[in-house]
Amino acid sequence: MIGRYSPKDMAALFTDEARLAMWLEVELLAAEGLARIGVVPLADVIELRERAPVVDADFVRAVAAREETTNHDVAAFVDVVQERIGQPVGSWIHYGLTSSDVVDTAACATLVKASDLLIEASGALVHALVERARELENVPVTGRTHGMHAEPTTFGAKFALWALQADRDRQRLIAARARVAVGKLSGAVGTYSNIDPAVEEYVCAALGLSPTPATQVIARDRHAEYLYACASVGATIELIATEIRHLARSEVGEAEEPFAPGQKGSSAMPHKRNPILSERLTGLARVLRGYLGAGLEDVALWHERDISHSSVERVVLPDASLLTLYMLRKATGLVAGLVINAERALANLTEGSFGLVFSQAVLLALVGSGLSRDEAYRIVQRDARVSWSERRPLRAVLAEDDDVHLSGEELDRAFDLERYLAHISRFTDALSAIEADVGGAR
Repeated sequence: MIGRYSPKDMAALFTDEARLAMWLEVELLAAEGLARIGVVPLADVIELRERAPVVDADFVRAVAAREETTNHDVAAFVDVVQERIGQPVGSWIHYGLTSSDVVDTAACATLVKASDLLIEASGALVHALVERARELENVPVTGRTHGMHAEPTTFGAKFALWALQADRDRQRLIAARARVAVGKLSGAVGTYSNIDPAVEEYVCAALGLSPTPATQVIARDRHAEYLYACASVGATIELIATEIRHLARSEVGEAEEPFAPGQKGSSAMPHKRNPILSERLTGLARVLRGYLGAGLEDVALWHERDISHSSVERVVLPDASLLTLYMLRKATGLVAGLVINAERALANLTEGSFGLVFSQAVLLALVGSGLSRDEAYRIVQRDARVSWSERRPLRAVLAEDDDVHLSGEELDRAFDLERYLAHISRFTDALSAIEADVGGAR
């Protein structure tokens, strides 16, 4: 992943140094596990720890150089580790193991750490959405369907629904963490032919993982679930970003991205304040979805293993983790700093729609006056067309229509904005179940 979209704390988990250091830890823990069952002398295990190489840039270069000969990264790694530890104790490194025992267990331990960062960031996004939902609970805005004016709603309802969806993403990340928090040290086809299950149990416990039955590799549906959780986060952020982009359009003007002092919206047009962050997040969501497709392709491997998944995962697992964290943090800042133009939103709702957003209430009032639903519908539809084409308030057109037998009070009630929003608190009331988990309890 390019540095532009790589949060440093997540990127640190996926460096070559971090990857080989995790491999080394699995190897050393395996030797300790073998010592616990009497296979490896305890003194040798102590010496292994004492003489274990530092995994730095020089170590990474040495492994890469050795791989030029072995054409096998784990074999090269084992050769370099054994050489630097020295004999005879170095021979206990990789004793009874196959490459996937080390690689898969280490990768899952890394994904657990990555998941923890994502879950924390996801909680921060949910919290920001909850806060804005509470703040904007009763701020009216035009509800739109098919891009057209529909009926009144509030910004609080929008943010509350986003918060609930973002929390479902958080729950998916928690579930995905549990799914990848597994390890295996069971040998070439997973039958423990040359390694005792007790070693697997020891290593997994030390790494905070659970042992899992496996072939030579851990089943890749687990990794695909992790990638789905990331893609789902991206989809939710794209939903939010798409709405912000629409509301920020010049002819709508109901919301604006935060604009910092000194920022420029266009290199050519000084007046521009483009929704660039929302557009960026929309684009990155597309990339995340692509990683999910690749992860699903990795589930079907040949027999007890092949390595068609390996090259894919070297790209998609780190990159998906990096992008998801980047998007979560950027989306949180976007939500927290989003400027809401409440007066413009109210003007669009009332004056801009000429009152057409109240058409259903008029329809129901006419039905209540004794008309059939179809008769009432045709009257309101006709008057709405007149209102829009003549740019006149619907209420005035209705008042002039001899077929509309409604009193002024009845028309007032049909066009009462507060009546439309009387139950809007149901949206924010639904947030109570998630607020305590994300630090937003009131």
